Amino acid sequence: MKNLRSQIVAPVLMLSLAGVLSLSACHNEKKANAAEEQSENGVPPVETVVLEKSKMMSSLQVPGELTPYQQVSIYAKLNSYVKKYLVDVGSEVRKGQLMIILEAPEINSQLASARARVKQQEAVYLASKANYDRLVNTAKTPGTIAQNDIDLANARQKSDYANVEAAKAGLQEVSQNLQYLQIRAPFDGVVSERNASMGAYVGPNGKGSDLPLFIVQQQKKLRLVISVPEMSTGALTGQEEVSFTVRALPEKEFTAKVKRAAGALDARLRSERLETDVENPKKVLLPGMYAEVSIPLKSKDSSFVVPKTALVQSTEKMFVIRVAGNHKAEWVDVQKGLQSKDGVQVYSKNLKAGDKIILAATDEIRDGGTVDDKAAANKEETTN
Repeated sequence: MKNLRSQIVAPVLMLSLAGVLSLSACHNEKKANAAEEQSENGVPPVETVVLEKSKMMSSLQVPGELTPYQQVSIYAKLNSYVKKYLVDVGSEVRKGQLMIILEAPEINSQLASARARVKQQEAVYLASKANYDRLVNTAKTPGTIAQNDIDLANARQKSDYANVEAAKAGLQEVSQNLQYLQIRAPFDGVVSERNASMGAYVGPNGKGSDLPLFIVQQQKKLRLVISVPEMSTGALTGQEEVSFTVRALPEKEFTAKVKRAAGALDARLRSERLETDVENPKKVLLPGMYAEVSIPLKSKDSSFVVPKTALVQSTEKMFVIRVAGNHKAEWVDVQKGLQSKDGVQVYSKNLKAGDKIILAATDEIRDGGTVDDKAAANKEETTN
């Protein structure tokens, strides 16, 4: 029995030893293959590109907002009541068209009082003027009227004439207030909001002044408002033709030309405001819609353009890796400019045309470390 157990154990031990030797051989083979992949200098090969200057064309995708070309909130200037509405929400109005009639009974009393005041002052002036004329005619006979009396009569008639003009101005003011009870459209547009009903008390005082009576918008011509980030403002000319789409009409693309540029950055958003004029005769687009805008950008000067993979951006800085003549890697700090689908514009005073930079850069390639850029070139030749 004992011999039988020994006979069974011996083959098992031999099989286990064979398995261990087999795994060791596989591991050694993998190490050998990895060693073969290393270059003669003991580092993996890297592929490089040569720096050249060129002008870059790019595009910027930013959100925009469609707003009315003109919009006005209409309030009541006088304390009054809504007597009659002539338009409502959605009504198209023409410039000067009567929209609403208000009534203020006290205005009629003020108007009658102003007219009576004018007549009163005119009567006083006529009396003082007649007195002055009589004194002047009498004074033609020497010694009959003192010159001082004539001067006083003249001053009195001038004062009464001034009172007449003041009374007329008061009458004109009250008459003008009557016109404020009839509110007319300031331009061609559409009534987009109405906030008071018949008989409502409106005016500059009280709760009636919280909301406008109407909001009128010019909708057949819109403004597309765009905010361009500070980084991209250097490539703007102010004459760009932009294209945009809206969510309500995703299959249709619209175009518009930039008409106005703020020329300054918004202190809060750090961006420049651009405006385009959008003709909208059929009112397909609505004010308040958000748009996805594509703005073409073109660099004004030639600069270095590198593949996106050549740019490394860490938490501390942004850099490319240049390969020096002694095959040493050098981290070169850069600033990023415009970028396209594959390339990005970089600026640095430490780069020059003809420099070789690593195509697939990473911060694992340490600054000052040795790299093998020859192996990549040989590999490329073999591929070709």
